[in-house]
Amino acid sequence: MFCLKVPTDPGWVVEAMRDVDAVLRDHAHCEMKAASNALSLAARHPRDVALLRALTDLAREEIDHFQQVLAILEERGIDLGSPPVDEYAAALRRASSSLPRDPAIPVVVDRLLVAALIEARSCERFKLLVDALAPLEGPNDLHALYKELFAAEARHYRTFVDLATAAADGDEARVTARLEALAEREGAIVQSLAQGATRATVHG
Repeated sequence: MFCLKVPTDPGWVVEAMRDVDAVLRDHAHCEMKAASNALSLAARHPRDVALLRALTDLAREEIDHFQQVLAILEERGIDLGSPPVDEYAAALRRASSSLPRDPAIPVVVDRLLVAALIEARSCERFKLLVDALAPLEGPNDLHALYKELFAAEARHYRTFVDLATAAADGDEARVTARLEALAEREGAIVQSLAQGATRATVHG
C-alpha cells in the first residue's frame, strides 16, 4: 500500500480483534500525537503560510478523529489511560536521522515524510480492521469508524508527501528517492517489531 515495503504480519489483526479495547485506547493516543506533531511542525515554520494552513487543517482533523474515538471509549466504559511509548514512531524518527543527508533537501522534508509513512502504515492497518469487522453481525459502529478513517489516513499520506515536495522546491525526484529510502527503513522496523510479542496497538 502506497510506499510501504513490508505488509503487516497477519497475526496483528488477530491480536487486534482479540483486544479491540486496547486498539481503541492506543488509537486515541495516536490521533492526539498526530495533531501535536502537525502543530509542532507548523510552529517551526511560521513564514510558510501554505504549510501552516495545511498542517493546522490536518491537526484539526486529527483532533476530530481523537474525539470520535474518545466517544467510543466512553460508550464502552474504557478509560483513555496514559499514552504508551510508540516504539515504531520513535524508531522511524531515529532511522530518518541516521540516513545520510542530501544537502539539497531541507530537514523539514524528512519530518514530513516520516509523518507520511506513519499515515500510510495506519491506513494499511485500518483497512485490515475494516475487513475483519465487516462480517460481524448487528450494529457495527467500529466498522463505519475505521472505514471512514482508512480514507482519511490515505488523504493525510498524500498531503504530507505533497508538502514534502513543496518544501523541496518541487523536486519530486529527490523527494521520491528519499521516501523510498525511508520506506526501506520503515519496513525493517515493522519486521523487527513483529518478531516480538504482537500487541493490540496501531503500530505494534
